[in-house]
Amino acid sequence: MPKYLLTASYTAEGIKGLVKDGGTKRRAVAARLIESLGGKIEALYFAFGETDVIAIVDLPDNAAAAAASLTIGGTGALRGNLTVLLTPDEIDQAVKKSGSYTAPGH
Repeated sequence: MPKYLLTASYTAEGIKGLVKDGGTKRRAVAARLIESLGGKIEALYFAFGETDVIAIVDLPDNAAAAAASLTIGGTGALRGNLTVLLTPDEIDQAVKKSGSYTAPGH
C-alpha cells in the first residue's frame, strides 16, 4: 500500500480545538478518517515550530490520499501538505526508465 507523508500546521481555530480535545483525541480522529478511506496511520507526531503535525500514513491510492487531504483542508483548522513516499525499490525501478526531455533554453 502506498505511503504518504502528511505535514500540517494548525490555524488559530485549529489550535483552540487541539487545546480543547488534546493530542490523543486528535490522533483518534485522524485514525478514523484514514481507516474510513481504507488506510492506517503508521506514525503521528506533534511538533514545535512551523509544522505542528507530522504523520506517515498508508492509503490504498492517490484518490484516497486526495480525499483525506480535501477532508482535512476543508475544515479550515489545518493547512497541510501531502507527499507521496517512494521505497528504495521504486527508485531503483525509476532510474531504469528513460524519458525524452529537453531542458528550457537548450
